[in-house]
Amino acid sequence: MTDSIKKSADPAAQAMIDKMKAASMSTAFDRHEEQGKRCPFGDQGTCCRICDMGPCRITSTKRGVCGADAATVAARHLIRQVAAGVAAHSDHGHDIVKTLKLVAKGEVQGYSIKSPERLIALAKEWGVTTDKRDIKAIALEMAELGLAQFNNQEGEIRYPALRAPAATLENWRAHDLIPVGVEHEIVETLHRTHEGVDADYVNLLMYGLRTSMGDGWAGAMLATDFSDILFGSPQPVRSKVNLGVLKTDEVNIVVHGHEPTLSEMVVAASRDPEMLALAKSKGANGIMVGGICCTANEVLMRQGAPVVGNFLHQELAVATGAVEMMLVDVQCVMPALVEHVGRFHTKLITTSKKARIRGALHVQFEEEHAYDIAKDLVRTAIENYPNRRAVNIPENKPDLVAGFTVQNTFTHLGGRYRASFRPLNDAIISGRLRGVAAVIGCNTTKKRQDESHQAMVRELIANDVLVVMTGCAATACAKVGLLQPEAAKQWAGEGLQEICETVGIPPVLHFGSCVDNSRILVALCEMIREGGLGDKLSDLPIAGAAPEAMCEKAIAIGFYCVASGAYVNYSPAMRVLGSKDVTKWLTEDVEAITGGKFSFEDDPVKAARLMMEHMDKKRAALKLRPMMYKPRDTSAAATI
Repeated sequence: MTDSIKKSADPAAQAMIDKMKAASMSTAFDRHEEQGKRCPFGDQGTCCRICDMGPCRITSTKRGVCGADAATVAARHLIRQVAAGVAAHSDHGHDIVKTLKLVAKGEVQGYSIKSPERLIALAKEWGVTTDKRDIKAIALEMAELGLAQFNNQEGEIRYPALRAPAATLENWRAHDLIPVGVEHEIVETLHRTHEGVDADYVNLLMYGLRTSMGDGWAGAMLATDFSDILFGSPQPVRSKVNLGVLKTDEVNIVVHGHEPTLSEMVVAASRDPEMLALAKSKGANGIMVGGICCTANEVLMRQGAPVVGNFLHQELAVATGAVEMMLVDVQCVMPALVEHVGRFHTKLITTSKKARIRGALHVQFEEEHAYDIAKDLVRTAIENYPNRRAVNIPENKPDLVAGFTVQNTFTHLGGRYRASFRPLNDAIISGRLRGVAAVIGCNTTKKRQDESHQAMVRELIANDVLVVMTGCAATACAKVGLLQPEAAKQWAGEGLQEICETVGIPPVLHFGSCVDNSRILVALCEMIREGGLGDKLSDLPIAGAAPEAMCEKAIAIGFYCVASGAYVNYSPAMRVLGSKDVTKWLTEDVEAITGGKFSFEDDPVKAARLMMEHMDKKRAALKLRPMMYKPRDTSAAATI
């Protein structure tokens, strides 16, 4: 293997890595190698930096200065990561709900309530009166109720009681796992982990589960529902993915980050006749807006915008020389980008007060002037088009199908006049499907880019497991064609293939951005509601995985999935292996409390088989029929 092939499974990425190396440009892959061997204490979770008497390393001395042992140190730092991940997703949700409030009050530019039917349905679910009321009055009340989910100081967040199965809800209440409000739990987590407060690792980890619930069952769920109201409920859409979507003869604008408020306006502005005329006057044949990371998934799901790449593509996209502007908001944005844009003509523009980068141009985004700001940014990109130098765009740009939601999956499975999850449940009960797996998360330089996602998903679908994906994981599998309906015939087991060909769906369903993991939770609740697969979420033959986990958001997601009763393989392992007690609690003991647990298997195929063992255990407990078909042989298929 060449150096670039070792770093990425994506040929387009390999080409750009080679180009950047030849130009003596440092990438995240190079900087990973420059770090050398990591500190074993930090890597194992036994280095404590919470107070200024430290840092303390738990070695043969067994305890830090204050007396904290390895379990206390590892648990404290782990749930601080949970709190940070919850904060990131929930802050996203907070901003979306706030935008709906501004729309309802008529204080924004360019936005409207694109899905009033979704608003009405959610209002009825929340017990808000809708009859004979103006849509903006309903929106205002819903926004105010939504904002209260973040700072409530008593009671419970709303969604668990509204959506979770009764048996799961009862178990959460029995173990005090339902948050009061998102921000309350984040604050208490930070307090509990301060020097001299909570030192019981079990108590700490239990509170980490509770805090994580504020992400999946509040912040992220609010972000998804209110985004659907504002920007429209996604519908299945065909588009393209990878660096090849960049155009040699068009103005290329790459939106990168996580919040759709600005990117939606930029897509709209790029289609404005005035902007298209300006682009033509500069010699361009059009304007291409594509995305990286979860902003990509937001505009893909609703606008059909192409996906330029996932997390580790951001530097590579600039190196093509074809990007007029990279427009970033929050999360997963590398500060190193500013070094690269100086080598090319690309303008790097930050837009959030929360996320500035020294050396980048800052344009503060404000919802009140959203469309004007978006047009100004598009205009700046167009004016930059004549400044291009050498352009080198890899050819890779496969098709993908995205835009699946709980609502439209009902229709795909059951038909327009009998929309339901009954066909899905029946397929699992009859043995056509083994179960459902959610494969999510980012890329990490600790693994070969995309390889773990692709290998795991191939193994799962070959064994008749329906896979749902979000975020950068979905992009990884889209790059090799797994998100096309045609992939079922080539890669799926007979049972899954039958279903996909009958319904016309891919064997891997793209459910959106990383906050849209909440759609997966709702889908699981609907499976229980449909009947025949138990009475609580932990009864379902389902599993989750983050096979290339990268940041604190992934830890928060893993925690709320385990809290919800799911088996979750997380790799690379969380920084807890230095404590046998914490590791055992996460991978064994917690199952008796929530019905879910973690595993930390690094090999993606072995991890997929562990996930399927869990599904088979749940199938046996439910006394379901044996699987109808033998697994598809994937031994000769190293790549797609």
